[in-house]
Amino acid sequence: MASVSWMTLMLLLITCRDSMHCDGLKVDPPDDLVISDLGHFGRLQISWSPPVGQISETECSHLYQLEYFNSYSDSWSAIRTFKRTYTAQFDLMKDVRVRVYTLLRGPCTNDTLIKSSSYTEVVQKPPSTGVGTPVQDFVCVYHNMKYVECNWGRSPKLPANSQQHLYFWHKELEQAEECPTYVKTGETRSGCNFTEISLPEFTDINFCVNGSSQEGPLKPAFVSLQIQNQVKPGTTEKLDLRTSPDAQLDLRWNSPAGRVPAHCLEWEVEHNQEGPDGKIASQHILTNQKSLKLPSIHDTQRDCFRVRSKLSKYCANKGFWSEWSPQTCQPEKREVASKPWDIVPVYVYIAFAILAILVLSLCVWAVLKVRSLRDVKKPDALLANLFARSSVFTVTDA
Repeated sequence: MASVSWMTLMLLLITCRDSMHCDGLKVDPPDDLVISDLGHFGRLQISWSPPVGQISETECSHLYQLEYFNSYSDSWSAIRTFKRTYTAQFDLMKDVRVRVYTLLRGPCTNDTLIKSSSYTEVVQKPPSTGVGTPVQDFVCVYHNMKYVECNWGRSPKLPANSQQHLYFWHKELEQAEECPTYVKTGETRSGCNFTEISLPEFTDINFCVNGSSQEGPLKPAFVSLQIQNQVKPGTTEKLDLRTSPDAQLDLRWNSPAGRVPAHCLEWEVEHNQEGPDGKIASQHILTNQKSLKLPSIHDTQRDCFRVRSKLSKYCANKGFWSEWSPQTCQPEKREVASKPWDIVPVYVYIAFAILAILVLSLCVWAVLKVRSLRDVKKPDALLANLFARSSVFTVTDA
């Protein structure tokens, strides 16, 4: 019994020593956490210093765990690194939140990873200075993968005499550059055309729209995007619509010309059916094919089609629908029989109008004629009256 108790006591001492050795280490979080803006409109550099009370034992490696809030995905991202700097993309229109821990592992911790119980954190607020409000409805479109054009709406709170500027940056540029060609609405800048500049795909491109006025600098707006997610395909120019031998409508079309891969396109077909009574029933069909077959239900109906396309979710996170193609119909024109009761009233109205004009003209002529005759008879009546009076006077004298 004594030997067993001694062995148990030794094991407890060894366990306690190891536990004290591990648990007795106090790991402090890093110091001097700084977020630096290098003028890249959201690409920020994060740096920190080792904690002042950091363990100096060389047999333990020092690691850092950096966590930052990704406002684009609305979640926290975390990385572990031996370095003391890191660069990440942030939305400068929202809070920038960063925190960092210290980690230790090695013989000094019995190869157990120890993490500091607290962290160093920095929260950077969006810019609050500036006149008016930031631009509204900022949208960039990659037209048929040929050129990019960005447009924005002017805030109603901006001073009337203000002038807006667009700057952009991506990792292939050493510093930000200004818009090469502005799009104007009247005298106001409302967009930027990048026809003369090729922007890289699958790369974050950061934009800043700011400006100046007599009242001071305007409030800036910051946007980050990748242009392969902003594609608007070209318009499909021609549709081929036929009736197959099995009495089905066979619709076919080709992909628009350009760099957009054909296998990346999905299509929306608009089918309008016009019945004999002129009523139209619409149907929208989504497909990945460049053809469509539909049964022709009635010989008396008119079927019209048009299509548009956009990049599928397998090739891009999002995109824009193209413009609708020209409409094609079968039959091309609806034959409408002329109804006698639709045509006769027109001639009746015309004849009635002519007759009314003639009657009115005759009435006017008759009135004028009567008036002219009355004017002629008045002098004759006056002379007759005078002659009668003269005769009476003559008889009396006699």
